[in-house]
Amino acid sequence: MPASRIETERLLIRRFSKKDTGALNDAIRVSLPDLNEWLPWARTNYQSGDASAFIRDSVQAWKEERAWDYTIRHQDDPDRHLGNISMWTVSKLGKIAEIGYWVRSDETSKGICTEAADAILGQAFGNLGFHKVIMRIAVGNNASTRVAEKLGFTKEGTLREELLIRGNWVDHTLWSLLDREFHTLHRGHIRSKG
Repeated sequence: MPASRIETERLLIRRFSKKDTGALNDAIRVSLPDLNEWLPWARTNYQSGDASAFIRDSVQAWKEERAWDYTIRHQDDPDRHLGNISMWTVSKLGKIAEIGYWVRSDETSKGICTEAADAILGQAFGNLGFHKVIMRIAVGNNASTRVAEKLGFTKEGTLREELLIRGNWVDHTLWSLLDREFHTLHRGHIRSKG
């Protein structure tokens, strides 16, 4: 089981709780124009009930150990939701996980995703013992591509028409990082709690 709370140099990354609904909804609402382009769930009519449903599913997924969703916060402002980062099992036999993330629009280009993803990769390759972590990134999502590159992921190819977003099939690039690559590149500034 991964840590339920992780601290990095600047960030507090922790499991969701029911009390996070309002902050999650607020972050999504201010970021919808950007999120809507890349994520199928980020509909223009997204409401607080959608945030509540996500958190309920997130809590259940933790119990079932099928996915681990985290809220990202600044350590010096722990009530403000900066974004989400999630990890889930793709193949138990192959020891493969996938991660996905987003950061609110008014906090982009500050290294938040890179720092949070590095922390989650530490859990994937540490506590959970995965051999490989993948990311699927929509073609054209240059910000997410930069995160993958900074973390040392290798682009494996393009998945054609991988996801239906706003009525259009969108190609995604497939990126991967192996455990030995992570341990070679790891910056090691992560402290886990619980």
